[in-house]
Amino acid sequence: MSQAPQTLYRKLVDSHTVATLDEQNVLLFCDLHLMNEYTSPQAFAGLDERGVSVAAPGQNMAVVSHIIPTHPVALRVIHDPASALQASKLKRNCERHGIPLFDTNDRRQGIEHVVAPEHGMVRPGMVVICGDSHTTTYGALGALGFGIGTSEVEHVLATQALVYRLARDMRITVDGTLPPGTTAKDLILAIIARIGAQGARGCVVEFTGAAIAALSVEARFTLCNMAVEAGARGALIAPDDAAIGYVLDRAPDIAGHERNAALAHWATLRSDDGAVFDVEHRFDAATIAPYVTWGTSPDQAIPVDGRVPLPDDAADEAARQSIEQALRYTGLPGGAPLAGTPIQHVFIGSCTNGRIEDLRAVAAVVGNRHVAPGVRAMVVPGSGAVKAQAEAEGIAARLQAAGFEWRQPGCSMCLAMNDDVLADGVRCASTTNRNFEGRQGRGAITHLMSPAMAAAAAVTGCITDVRKLA
Repeated sequence: MSQAPQTLYRKLVDSHTVATLDEQNVLLFCDLHLMNEYTSPQAFAGLDERGVSVAAPGQNMAVVSHIIPTHPVALRVIHDPASALQASKLKRNCERHGIPLFDTNDRRQGIEHVVAPEHGMVRPGMVVICGDSHTTTYGALGALGFGIGTSEVEHVLATQALVYRLARDMRITVDGTLPPGTTAKDLILAIIARIGAQGARGCVVEFTGAAIAALSVEARFTLCNMAVEAGARGALIAPDDAAIGYVLDRAPDIAGHERNAALAHWATLRSDDGAVFDVEHRFDAATIAPYVTWGTSPDQAIPVDGRVPLPDDAADEAARQSIEQALRYTGLPGGAPLAGTPIQHVFIGSCTNGRIEDLRAVAAVVGNRHVAPGVRAMVVPGSGAVKAQAEAEGIAARLQAAGFEWRQPGCSMCLAMNDDVLADGVRCASTTNRNFEGRQGRGAITHLMSPAMAAAAAVTGCITDVRKLA
């Protein structure tokens, strides 16, 4: 009997299922487990209490990224006592268990979701997990990535497997071509704005269509990274020549017979014709403009040439209250144009938009312009490799000459878990993934946008349609 057509998601789950526990749960083998300094200490403590060792040290990797300062100094020191303790505990635990660590002053240090792909650790068909919700990023390479909790981190360290609840399948097809000035960041903000912050709840999303195929691999990272902001439990793009080339360029160990076997396997990593998805959405890329968030959730976003919603426009009372609360926090008047809103800070970086392609886009917009008076603009590369490449290409020098701060790699102001924190009331144009209340600092106001749009805000001092900059 022939097997029913399968989605890419179910192929990945089935190929990693160690045991079926019941109709909704399986024991899932994990090819790669990534760790950072803030979700791992309790997990290692749990292992110690039980006298259990790490099952597969070589299939785990750790970075220091969230609490690390990004000041432009040659030798970084974590001065905050609590943060320093987290970093020292991670180092001690990794040394004891033989787990590779990109520590504070390692030249390879950076944000896990930037570091792992750029060093060839993520390959199509893998299951990759991390104690961080934006592990969905790896779907850009045809790998199933998702975030886990601290208790699950302990279980994975002990067994390299995880009790996993099955998700539903969602397909988002994007036809057409993105217009000039519009990027993957704008596309995902538009998608989230339409389907809602819970629109993909309980689902693994597969992105497909001509517009997706036309995206660079780094743009696909951005897309998959932010799928979680629609509630997705994972995001996938079937690996094509671009994704496979990206991996092979960074994984010299895949050679000879192993390369042939890998290529043969990767060719099967796509949803079968006739595969059934539980939910389907379709978008036309040609209709997507540069998007900017106006509220306190990633789904509260509109085209840059649009107007801030009015509470009276809400579909129901809950939506009305949500709009009212967001407007109170952001200080924006309902019905006002979003473009022209003054900003005081620009942050460019994060696991969403801290890659070399993002920094090239920023430099292209900046050109010979200068950061506007009264604006503080920061650029934080996603990794040591990105930083070195940007410096070699002259990007860093150009941005510094324009008045941008050029920082060391790290999560930085994305979540303000370090000393990069905005003051109360400061309005920030940010390339990050979340604009929650207090996300970048208590009382700070975040507007999510693409790197090009953030660059435009930096040089004009306000939210600006990048398409209007000559």
